[in-house]
Amino acid sequence: MIIKTALAALVLGASTLGAVAQDFTPENPECIAPANPGGGWDFTCRQVGKSLQDLGLLDKTMQVVNLAGGGGGVAFAEVVNKRGDDNDLIVAASSATATRLAQGAFPGNTMDEVRWLASIGADYGVIAVADDSEITTLPQLLDTIKNDPTSISVAGGSAVGGWDHLKVLIAANAYGIDDVRSVKYIAFDGGGEAVTQLLAGSVQAFTGDISEAKGFVDSGDIRVIAILSPERLDGEFADFPTAREQGVDAIGANWRGFYAPGGMSDAAYDAWVSKIADLYATDEWKAIMAANGLAPLSLQGEEFEEFVANSVQQIQDISREIGIIK
Repeated sequence: MIIKTALAALVLGASTLGAVAQDFTPENPECIAPANPGGGWDFTCRQVGKSLQDLGLLDKTMQVVNLAGGGGGVAFAEVVNKRGDDNDLIVAASSATATRLAQGAFPGNTMDEVRWLASIGADYGVIAVADDSEITTLPQLLDTIKNDPTSISVAGGSAVGGWDHLKVLIAANAYGIDDVRSVKYIAFDGGGEAVTQLLAGSVQAFTGDISEAKGFVDSGDIRVIAILSPERLDGEFADFPTAREQGVDAIGANWRGFYAPGGMSDAAYDAWVSKIADLYATDEWKAIMAANGLAPLSLQGEEFEEFVANSVQQIQDISREIGIIK
């Protein structure tokens, strides 16, 4: 089935591509997180920026700017239309970005208008409920949706038809819900805002990524009822049951990485690629990945660009299969 094989392919076959560092140092390094504070893009910018400086790969503090809207479309348009030659700028991206591009959700824009830098790991999807919810398993949630679709609203940090939305639809499809369009999904600008609505009781479930959910799990606010990984993760995530072990054969891995303005110079591009590659290779970054549930995915430069292009094509196939696009 397209859904299973395409998603699995997103995290297979990755290898490290070395980049030659150029004589370029950003004067005012900046990372745009295309969502409100608290979500996965925000985590990507802030954690990578801090780590680059802590390890001496940047000699200045990276400014993080939250630019929410349109499932990343506002930020994409800002970069393409206004900051196309900014050598100091990088932008957090993920499978959600590829999803929006695949579905033509950034009007007039394509992936070829920016330069794709590198990945920093893959973030498995989760489905969670409030800690005091009566729902304790994924089949129980999906049975409730199947019997009364209007009784369950699922919140996510991507737009309707975006990656968070697709993850819960993939689970519903795998469980035998024939019309996955009956699943009631409510979009918010970032995973942090979606979890806030879950805690307020406005929705009954949350679909997002493990890095978004971790802080809320640690605080005792939410409970993960399924992680969309092939098998259980290690360490502090070992208690999270997979969808597969509950009889729902759904896998969803969200790659995380960066793109840069399309007019960025080759020297700046190569330098940014090299910095991110050097960061990924450190023990410090591997510890951060382990602490935040990130799976290995190391791709840089042209190899990462090819990977994103393949992701866009695969997600178009998935979206057609479940009726998001024609």
